Amino acid sequence: MKNEINKAGSPLEVLVVSTGTANTASVLSAFARLGAKARLSDEPSAIRDADYVVLPGVGDFGAASMRLEQSRMREPLVDRIAEGRSTLAICLGMQLLCDNSEESPGVKGLGVVPAAIGSFSEPLRVPHMGWNRVDVEDPGVLESGCAYFANGYRLASRPPSWSAATTSYGGTFVSAIERGAVLACQFHPELSGAWGEGLLSRWLERGRGQA
Repeated sequence: MKNEINKAGSPLEVLVVSTGTANTASVLSAFARLGAKARLSDEPSAIRDADYVVLPGVGDFGAASMRLEQSRMREPLVDRIAEGRSTLAICLGMQLLCDNSEESPGVKGLGVVPAAIGSFSEPLRVPHMGWNRVDVEDPGVLESGCAYFANGYRLASRPPSWSAATTSYGGTFVSAIERGAVLACQFHPELSGAWGEGLLSRWLERGRGQA
């Protein structure tokens, strides 16, 4: 869906969190292609007030979590997810929503998803890289298709009160979760072609009533 417009007739505004651990250019470009106005910020007040927030991430769980803590971004992210406001977490961003990760023992995640992130079992090649199938039983914002992945850790099972998509790589893992206007993807929708663009568009549409 091109040219996403809010009720006032102006482009929808999307705030992309500057975690310091992500290549945000592709995320910004993806929303620009949809006609949304996307910008980077690490200001807690901006995260709290934005209609749409994207939490991207690539790299180390511990470094990203520390960045959120030091920049006082943790609390506004937790609050808006608890309130069900439009929030999208991508790749490491999805893992940061959980309690903790085997990647960084002793480091706390945001804890809004009651789960731990684990590693893939040997002898799988890690990271899990490239295109893979995403399967959804009950379509919503999430629909079945193929997405681009680049992950060395994963969520093993669906957390309570969340809808989920699954992917197979040496067994089944959770590749996305959805609850209302909150969506978290282990894959990169911004790198997943027309299917990923459709997912981003549906997420924007889901939050239109809040914007």
